[in-house]
Order: sequence, then structure tokens, then C-alpha cells
Amino acid sequence: MPTLILVRHGRSTANTAGLLAGWTPGVALDERGAAQAAALPGRLADLPLAEVVTSPLQRCQETVAPLLAARPDLRAHTDDRIGECHYGDWSGRKLAELSDEPLMEVVQQHPSAAAFPGGESMRAMQTRAAEAVREWNARVERDHGPDAVYLMCSHGDIIKSLVADAIGLHLDLFQRISVEPCSVTAIRFTRLRPFLVRLGDTGDFGSLAPRVEPSGSDAAVGGDAGAP
Repeated sequence: MPTLILVRHGRSTANTAGLLAGWTPGVALDERGAAQAAALPGRLADLPLAEVVTSPLQRCQETVAPLLAARPDLRAHTDDRIGECHYGDWSGRKLAELSDEPLMEVVQQHPSAAAFPGGESMRAMQTRAAEAVREWNARVERDHGPDAVYLMCSHGDIIKSLVADAIGLHLDLFQRISVEPCSVTAIRFTRLRPFLVRLGDTGDFGSLAPRVEPSGSDAAVGGDAGAP
């Protein structure tokens, strides 16, 4: 079965503003995010990508744009099922404010029981994304063969939930996974089980250095902003 390359979008204006973007329109890559996207074709140069599938949200579309420009023969598809979690009434709010919401503790410690007001549950988010991957695996294998490699550009919580699904980790533990902006995660699927072969690879170890200011959360909803 195919190998899936999961790319989180580059750093966005919402990341640097400390906002939970969700499906809020107009959230673009910031200057660093644009540079990360520009570097992506070089980072993936050795991979014979068969297809590109992306979230419909602007920050993901902007992330894959340089890759598609560098490979004009590469087919691109948009799939709403790998779009960001629908955070509902939380969308567009500051993460610092949301940290005082009682639901935030549930999101952090018991996400399988978390449902966002006016939005969706984290279980539903994981289910739709995992179903999309299974369908795309079958489609890519049918069209390009069992050894094909394809790419999905998505969001922090989506990618973390897909990693958890692939390695048999309960959703309640998925907050222990971290994927930075424009990081590459790779899952190789086989007939019987998937293998996680890369996780959150950016090639940059700057985010491992001690931070001058604490982040305020050990697992930022939607994913953190990465290295400064």
C-alpha cells in the first residue's frame, strides 16, 4: 500500500497572533511560513510524489503552491475531510483566553469526550480524516501502484489524530504528539498495519532550545507556532 507524506501548513498569521484559527477565512502564511513553503520543494525533491491532497483552507493551499509550481505535472486535489477541526464558537479566539474555559482541560486530558460549542467533536474530526486517508490510499494504489508516495497538507490536530490512528494510540493520548508548522510526517501502509517512519521532521532543531517565555500550554490546540 502507499506511503503517505503528511505536511502541516507553514506558520500562519494566526499562529503568531496566538489565535485558534479553525475555519476562519483569510488566515494566510506569515513571512516565515512563506519561506517554509518555498523550501518544501527542495526538501521533498527525492520523493516521486504521485498525488497531492490538501485541506481547502488558505494556509494549506499556500503551503503546497511552491511544490505544485515546481512540479507542474503533479495532480492536486482538495478534500474537506482533512480540513481543520471545526472549533465552532472557539474559532478566532485567543488561546490565552480559551485556557480558562473548563472545556480546555477536557480537550487536553480527555479529548475523546471533547466537543466544541457550535462545532464538532474531536472524535468526529479524527474519524473523517482517517476515512479520507483510507479512501485515498485505495485510490492512489489503484492509479499508481502499491509503492506510490503521495502527500497530504493539513493541520496540527488532524495530523496528530492520524498519527494516533496509525499507531493504535487512543485519541485521549494524541496530545502527546507534536507536529510543527511545515513539518513532515510519513506513514507507510502495508496490508496488515501501518508504520510511522517520520514524525514532525522539520530539519530544524531550534524549537528544542529552551524558550524565553513559557508557551502557556503543553499542547496548544491546533498546534503551536514552532521555532521563533
